[in-house]
Amino acid sequence: MSSLRQFKATDLFNFNAINLDSLTETYNISFYLSYLARWPDLFSVQCTPSSTLMAYVMGKAEGTGTDWHGHVTAITVAPEYRRLGLAQGMMALLELVSEYPYDGYFVDLFVRKSNKVAIEMYTQFGYSIYRAVKGYYSGDTTEDAYDMRKPLKRDVDRKSVRENGETYLVEPHEVLF
Repeated sequence: MSSLRQFKATDLFNFNAINLDSLTETYNISFYLSYLARWPDLFSVQCTPSSTLMAYVMGKAEGTGTDWHGHVTAITVAPEYRRLGLAQGMMALLELVSEYPYDGYFVDLFVRKSNKVAIEMYTQFGYSIYRAVKGYYSGDTTEDAYDMRKPLKRDVDRKSVRENGETYLVEPHEVLF
């Protein structure tokens, strides 16, 4: 049994074990706090009954017009709690909040092209590849990303999805919201 609750500033002292995954993007404390201040309802944590942090999802609302959407900035599950369905529950909550009260058209996220496990998971959650972003991830090596999207009820014409999105290649500066 676990509980899903809103992230608190004090959780920053206890979530290092979750961030140890090499595929998890980590940020400085002020970045996390800015998300918590601006979009507290899109920043959640999954906890054990003894309050040990198991996973978190951090998102925001952005865009204009029909590009208004919820964005998954980070989602990660500590290795010992994987394959329990935690990510699915956290994504469902972020999608729900992106729809009500934010009234978004879709939810999007970026994932490394090499992260086949995550791509398959997001596909099972109803996301599809909208486009590939050349050199989106930098560091020791540069890697392309997929911009994956899931339409929400407001996108009645499903303009936020496209067929064969992996063949639609854009440069990072073309990703604007």
